[in-house]
Amino acid sequence: MRQNLTRKLQSVVKVLTVSDAPDYEQPWQTHGPQNSTGSGAVVMTKRGLVIGSVVAPVWGGTGGGSAMDEGEGRKNFLTQVKKGCRIGKKLRELGIRPYGIVRIDSACGPGDWHADTEGNQKRIATTFRQAADIAADHGERLAALGLQADMAHTLLYMMGYNEPSDSIVGKDFQWADEAAFDKAYKTLTDALRPWTIDFHVAQNDATVKGSGDHDKTGRHCLPKDPNGKLDITKRAGSWLRDSYGNVTKRIRHLCWDGCMFPNDVMTKPQTWNDILAAMIAVRDAHGWRE
Repeated sequence: MRQNLTRKLQSVVKVLTVSDAPDYEQPWQTHGPQNSTGSGAVVMTKRGLVIGSVVAPVWGGTGGGSAMDEGEGRKNFLTQVKKGCRIGKKLRELGIRPYGIVRIDSACGPGDWHADTEGNQKRIATTFRQAADIAADHGERLAALGLQADMAHTLLYMMGYNEPSDSIVGKDFQWADEAAFDKAYKTLTDALRPWTIDFHVAQNDATVKGSGDHDKTGRHCLPKDPNGKLDITKRAGSWLRDSYGNVTKRIRHLCWDGCMFPNDVMTKPQTWNDILAAMIAVRDAHGWRE
């Protein structure tokens, strides 16, 4: 037991970074270098696992800011994008991240956005363009300009949770009507698949979880959750195959998002056995060999 604990502790690393964020409105000014730290664990590539997606912590609670804010919010947002891109690049150089994207979102709520849809959309677009320039400088791609499709979040979009008038299934939908679900899911994936550059295998019970930065977010469930609404392997195929049933071969890396599970769940070996089993089933059904 002590030997296993020692190995686990040796895999834990602390990341220290120093950055000097540019002022895009007044580029002749500088705010001086800032220090930041983070922690993580070394991925053992001999196990067949590699790092794919990197999440840039663009939300206000993690040091970022709203992409709609043309002042301090945008500056902080771009600083966090730069940090995420720099870490992603370093992981590539270490040889443990052969591919993948840097994930961002607008770091704002739908209610705030809806207050001025046209103006806010333009402000977000400006922020995203500047973020894309930062990513390009680091040899990275952003998943926001291209879609990161998460099976849990997209299910809530299909249901119209945030905007009932946009529901694809309709207000009278019943879960027992699998034909209606199939039709709605095909509509969803046919529209979004061409834009998808990163994919999260997930389970969802058609409810939401979260507060603050993660408000109104599709609840992630464990693969074998009895309340889960998704046939994971079947529904993943709608993202990984085209409308004719052919494997697209566009997605090289499968992710599982565990951000909503408590630590005691994440430290159980059976949790990871079930997650990896679900992901392997998706790979075996819809994957390919290079």
